[in-house]
Amino acid sequence: MFYLVAVCGALLGVYALLQLTVFKMPRCKSSAKLHGKTVVVTGSNTGIGKATAMNLAKRGARVILACRDKQRAEAAVNDIKKESGNNEVLYMQLDLASLRSVRSFAENFLKAEPRLDILINNAGLAMRGKTEDGFGMIFGVNHLGHFLLTVLLLDRLKECAPSRVVTVSSCAHVMGKVDFDCINTHKDLGLGGSTIRLLKLYSHSKVCNILFTHELAKKLEGTNVTCFSLHPGIIKTEIGRHSNLWWKIILAPFVLLSSDVESGAQTVLHCALQEGIEPLSGRYFSKCAVADVSAVARDDATAKKLWEVSERLCGLA
Repeated sequence: MFYLVAVCGALLGVYALLQLTVFKMPRCKSSAKLHGKTVVVTGSNTGIGKATAMNLAKRGARVILACRDKQRAEAAVNDIKKESGNNEVLYMQLDLASLRSVRSFAENFLKAEPRLDILINNAGLAMRGKTEDGFGMIFGVNHLGHFLLTVLLLDRLKECAPSRVVTVSSCAHVMGKVDFDCINTHKDLGLGGSTIRLLKLYSHSKVCNILFTHELAKKLEGTNVTCFSLHPGIIKTEIGRHSNLWWKIILAPFVLLSSDVESGAQTVLHCALQEGIEPLSGRYFSKCAVADVSAVARDDATAKKLWEVSERLCGLA
């Protein structure tokens, strides 16, 4: 019995030490106020997105929750209004698994909203299936939907410059790659339906997020619009809520060591608000600081080709 208690005590000690060191998340230091500014946050009815939207609302921004689920989004709007004291928080319907929905959102937004100062591409998932347009679900939502959304809103961002585009990626990108043959042949980042394949597809999509930001920065040179990608940390979110039991078992150790969603929002907020990081446009951040990426994720030729392929798949080319 004493041995068991000692082992449990030691494990708890190691857990506490990890939480205070390796997994401790720094805070966004920006004191920026956002009165008169408009921000769009995708996937903001829960998790990191909601925590980000809450913080931005408390700073005085007009915050638009761009989400698929109307009921959950409206509940989040009410929560944010109540806690922030800011009534300039609203829901607009956006289903990133439908290019038609992305176009509709952009059209409605541009008609109704004269400003866009910050676009935060936060939504993400890890589930099987196909989008409305026949793309792999992870590819379609995590990359293509956000790609099209950003391109359609770029002119408004330029009009309101200085402005920013922030895309939530992941350290999982180090396991990813871009297989253009598979994209062209199967409209997906990879094949297979196993749980391990699901993890690989997610990793591939996170590489796409970083490559997209890398190429976007080049196209935005001289516009006073900057862009950043980031790893939010190992955060306890609902990203795997639609996944199977094996996926949840694989994620269990990470959930145990994960931080809360408010901590996960800090690097997002840093990239959206921190003064003086404009010269770092196109870079990847982790723990509120610039971080290295895999060789694939910094390859100029791959970034350029992904942009061109994405344009074609979204009907822009």
